[in-house]
Amino acid sequence: MIESCAAKTYAATTITDIVAGARISRTTFYKQFDDKRECFDAAVAHCLDLLREAGGTAHTPDEPPGDAVRKACAAVLEAMADRPGLAQLMAVDAIAVDPAAVERYRAATIPALEALWADDGVAPVRHLDPRLAFGQAQVLILNELATGRPDRLPELLPELVYLAVSPFGGHGEAIKQAGLARQGVPSGAPSR
Repeated sequence: MIESCAAKTYAATTITDIVAGARISRTTFYKQFDDKRECFDAAVAHCLDLLREAGGTAHTPDEPPGDAVRKACAAVLEAMADRPGLAQLMAVDAIAVDPAAVERYRAATIPALEALWADDGVAPVRHLDPRLAFGQAQVLILNELATGRPDRLPELLPELVYLAVSPFGGHGEAIKQAGLARQGVPSGAPSR
């Protein structure tokens, strides 16, 4: 499903495309899914899990929040660049098929960011509405995909780090982390 949507879009993808790409029979397909949409929804959930895992395992729990966000952003962008079909499915097709997908993405992303900045369970001060930052990041990613440059997604790291840090870390920390990302500080290196 992921690769077929990347090549043809969800609307143009057929079950024949899916079973041919997966090298399975239609019978096998229908044992797993009722229809193309159910397969698509499973693919979106799988991709979201892959991105959540990439971001979540990119840092350790004891790292400062700004460093953790920078590392998570780098890992997610690399995962999307490594699998352009995944990026296309998540940023384009999923939203075209089900606009409510944006809310699922926000529900997976914003609380995870907020938890990094929480202090002993106390919610952090919000410096900026995280939905605004999320939307801006989404537009930057969509632009690279729409212009056929998924391999350039990692180049967005400084901007996405700024957007991801600023709602909970504030402008100063966002500038610092974006600067570290721009300097190419390895994702495993601590900030100073």
